[in-house]
Amino acid sequence: MKVSRRRLALLFAAVLAAAAGSAGIATAHAAAAPACRVDYRVTSDWGTGFGADVTVTNLGDPVTGWTLGWSFAPGQAVTQAWNATVTTAGPAVTATGLSWNSAVAAGASVSFGFTGTHTGSNPAPASFTFNGTVCGGGTPATPAPTPCTGPSTPPPAPAPKVTVWLAGDSTMANPQGACPVGWGSQFAPLFTGDVTVRNSAVGGRSIQTWLYEGNVTSTKNTAGECMVSPATYSSRWTAMLDAATGMRPGDYLIVQFGINDGDPACPRHVGSARYQELLGVMAQAAKARGARPVLVTPVAAITCSGSTAVANRGFLTETRNAAAALGVPVIDLHQRSIALYNALRLCPNNGDYTAGAVGAFFCNDHTHFETAGARQIAGLIAAALREQGIPLAAYLR
Repeated sequence: MKVSRRRLALLFAAVLAAAAGSAGIATAHAAAAPACRVDYRVTSDWGTGFGADVTVTNLGDPVTGWTLGWSFAPGQAVTQAWNATVTTAGPAVTATGLSWNSAVAAGASVSFGFTGTHTGSNPAPASFTFNGTVCGGGTPATPAPTPCTGPSTPPPAPAPKVTVWLAGDSTMANPQGACPVGWGSQFAPLFTGDVTVRNSAVGGRSIQTWLYEGNVTSTKNTAGECMVSPATYSSRWTAMLDAATGMRPGDYLIVQFGINDGDPACPRHVGSARYQELLGVMAQAAKARGARPVLVTPVAAITCSGSTAVANRGFLTETRNAAAALGVPVIDLHQRSIALYNALRLCPNNGDYTAGAVGAFFCNDHTHFETAGARQIAGLIAAALREQGIPLAAYLR
C-alpha cells in the first residue's frame, strides 16, 4: 500500500511525541528525590566542646539506608557519636544509619547525637544533604494510583495504645529542678503517640521503700531485713495495681532499683534475697494484669580507673537472676552506661562535674544526670529494646 509523504511525516511526528512524552515521564520520575527536614540542636556547650542532637525527617519516599552530610565551620569537629556512624574528612561530616535505624519510612524521623569540639564560635551547619538531596523541607511524594484488580485490601488495624509504667529511683525520676534529671523523663519523646509514659520513680528510694512508703521501720528482723509494719503498699504502687486505671493488658512495667538498696541502715537497706523477692512481687503483679515486666540493672555512676570507666553498682546478679527465674527480659543498663561513658571518653576526669564533657553529662556529682546525659541514658534503653527484640520497640520512632 502506497503511503503519502504527508501521512508518513504525521505518523513520524506522533511517534516522536509519544517517545518524548514517555521519556519526560521517566525523567521526572528518576529526578524525584526524598525531601527532608533536619532539626539540629546543641544540647550543651562548655566553651571548648559541645553536645548536639540531630533529627532527620524523611518527607519523601521510604529509604532503606540513609546518609546525612554537612560541613562544619573551622575549628569544629566530632569526637564521639551514638545511634549513627559519623566520619569526617576535613570540614565535611557524614553520618550513616546503623542496622536498626537505617530504614526510614515516608514521614518518619530518625535521630542521633554526638559530642564535638570547637574553637571560637559554634555555629549550626548552614545546610544538610540526605542521601544526596539538600534538605530544606518539602511535602511527601504522592504515590501513583494503584490499578483496581479486585476487592480492595482493608488498611491495617491501628496499633493499640500502650502505657509504659516506670518504677525506680532518682536516676529515673522526673526532675524537680534543673538537675538531677532522670532518664525516665526523657523516655516519652522516643515513642510514637500510641505510647503514654507514666513515670512513678522517686529519688532516694530502695525497692522496698518505694513499695511500702512510710511503713518500713528502722528495726531489722532476725534475717537482717528492715521490718515492714503495716505491710501496706504505697499509693504509687496501688495506683498501678488499680483494676480500672492501672496496668492493663499490653502495658509495660519497667523496674530499675539497686542504687539505694545497698544502704546498710534501715529503712533503705534491702538484702540480696529480699531484693529478688520484691522484684518478683512487682513482675508477677504486672503479669497478672496482662502487662509485660522488664527489669533493668542500676545505671552506673562515673567511676574512673585511669582512662577507663568501671563498674560501681550492686544488685546486678540479683536483677539478672530474678529476670531468669520469672522468664522476663532484663536490660543490663549498668554495662551499657559504662560502655557509653567510655565511648564519650568521660574518663579520666579531675572530679569537677561543672565543666567539660563530664560536666555536660552529670550534675555536680558523679551519679545524677543533666538533661543531655539523661537523654542519652534513655537512648540506651531504647537501643536495648530494639536489640533484644522486646515488642515495645515497635512503638519507637
